Amino acid sequence: MIENRFAILLAQKKLDRRDIVKMTGLDNHTVNKIYKNQTTKITFDTLNKLCFALECTTSDIFKYIPD
Repeated sequence: MIENRFAILLAQKKLDRRDIVKMTGLDNHTVNKIYKNQTTKITFDTLNKLCFALECTTSDIFKYIPD
């Protein structure tokens, strides 16, 4: 199972979804779906923008938990 830690990461960095939209240029709908864990896939481009804006790695946003 993949755990989405995007909302936790935003809270730790004291950012909200609007900040991420401004920082990345991503669509508000896209950011909201990731934040609410309602997405089933994410492009490398989106992931790259999130990691750059949050100064993190993919493993900070998503964590693998064996089933």
